[in-house]
Amino acid sequence: MRLSVTAAPVLASLLLAASAAKAQQKHVDYEISFPNAAEHEVRVVATFAGIARGSVLHARMSRSSPGRYAVTTFSKSVYDVSATDGSGRPLAISRFDDHEWDVKSEDGTIRIGYTVWGDRIDGTNLSVDHTHAHLNMPATFLWAPETAMAPIRLSVHAASGWSVATQLVPTSDPSSFTAPNMQWFMDSPTEVGPVTWRTWTTSYGGKISTFRLAAHTLSTAAQVDTFTSMARAVVAEEIAMWGEPAGYDYGTYTFLGDYLPWAGGDAMEHRNSTFLTSSRGLDTHANRMGNLGSLAHEFFHSWNMERLRSKEIEPFDFDRVNMSDGLWFGEGFTNYYGPLLIRRAGYYTDSEYVRQLAGAIIGTINSPARLHGSPIDMSRAAVFFDGASYPEGTNQPNIFLSYYTWGSVVAAGLDLTLRERFNTTLDSYMRAMWRDFGSHQTKAFAPERPYTVNDLRVELGKLTKDQAFANDFFRRYVEGREVPDFATLVTPAGLALVKESVLKPFIGASLDNDAKGVFINWSSSTGSAYAASLSSGDIIVSVDGQPATSIEVFNAMVSKHRVGDILKLDVLQKGNLPATV
Repeated sequence: MRLSVTAAPVLASLLLAASAAKAQQKHVDYEISFPNAAEHEVRVVATFAGIARGSVLHARMSRSSPGRYAVTTFSKSVYDVSATDGSGRPLAISRFDDHEWDVKSEDGTIRIGYTVWGDRIDGTNLSVDHTHAHLNMPATFLWAPETAMAPIRLSVHAASGWSVATQLVPTSDPSSFTAPNMQWFMDSPTEVGPVTWRTWTTSYGGKISTFRLAAHTLSTAAQVDTFTSMARAVVAEEIAMWGEPAGYDYGTYTFLGDYLPWAGGDAMEHRNSTFLTSSRGLDTHANRMGNLGSLAHEFFHSWNMERLRSKEIEPFDFDRVNMSDGLWFGEGFTNYYGPLLIRRAGYYTDSEYVRQLAGAIIGTINSPARLHGSPIDMSRAAVFFDGASYPEGTNQPNIFLSYYTWGSVVAAGLDLTLRERFNTTLDSYMRAMWRDFGSHQTKAFAPERPYTVNDLRVELGKLTKDQAFANDFFRRYVEGREVPDFATLVTPAGLALVKESVLKPFIGASLDNDAKGVFINWSSSTGSAYAASLSSGDIIVSVDGQPATSIEVFNAMVSKHRVGDILKLDVLQKGNLPATV
């Protein structure tokens, strides 16, 4: 009897404690619907549970988005915000920042409803209309630092005939999905609409990987099939190059493709999926090849950038821009491999591949931006030039060379050097980086060993067994502004890089037509226009006394001269009377 009398209260207290603990467990539930899709509006209800009573929830819209390095202003499209507690009683909202709504918890649950507007189909933004919803998560969903590690559930109220394509974890309810935490949720773009599905599987080391193409397109089913076969070949080549799949968190990788005439051309990598947007359909071989280039690049990122990741952008900070000194490697080396692996898959000829590579090499050699920084400097400048918009303008053409382009040239130079001097390849270097850094992931689905630039240097020394070479290569071509000696490097491949035997006259400026003459958009700091103090906004009226009525007329007059000749130009500068230069 004593045992039974004393045991009951103890059991009751344990049950009560467990119940209280469960009530305090944090979790986030999102409901999304499209009651006014034709006007590009989304309605979201975000429920934050397990918030300590009396504490303040700091609900935020992101100021940045994974894979995009410039600042964003998603909060500008959020309106009609209201908040209630778990019983539906209204809660006051405080605003102290442009992207934050602060709400005090009364009963442990805070439910925030709001409308968000979006009409831009690309890798970064939100777009909804009567045909679909294209959801980049940071552009769509409020989040709170207080629940950053809490599990998330998303319920989608889709229109009739629409399905949901996402890397989020499916549940028994086809309209509901989950994510383990906020970082993973925000990295999970979602397409809701009339999606055409294609699926295939591969097996490596006894593990099955599933690949899905979810296409929203006006193209036919047969055209989607053709593109899928191309995608499968490229996927196989990329897995072969790395030696294994990237290890998708729930076994599936999803290509989300909006191939629509009104879509913007863009693509964005994510951990287990990618957004691919293009105004090109899948109806012609040329269109399919253009779209295949983006697919190859972004899928490569599931290794390089998503798991093999720079320490400076891991974890990703949604409250600010994310600057990295390693984008020349993460983006640039990926940019090198995209066309190369398409070539290995048999969809480029040698001449088509070499033409692309040559364009990057020559563009880098001739770029005036190399006077102003290294590949590392250009990586850091992504926060200014990666999709950012400035009403006051910048001197970008003269001071910025894309880390995509310059990084791909560094990769090409290193690949050719490794083949010639060390009897190895860039593939081996990438696999070594994957083995020592990228393959190590945490249980929370995040890189366990993000790298530094010095790690990249040391790994090259280990591969070549020549740290002095690795140090010199990084000093000259990564931290410095030199370009590898391609005239020598391409010779063993049966190629030649030579200067044109006949130099064509060029004033070194980007031109446009104007009613008064030829308008200068910008002048290259290494060109003759710049040396003559011609700049953006100037209008060339005549050449040697002859009216410059169009770009074609101007170029024809310039072509009659030789390099080194002096031209007499009459120019309107900022509305002044013509000046002669």
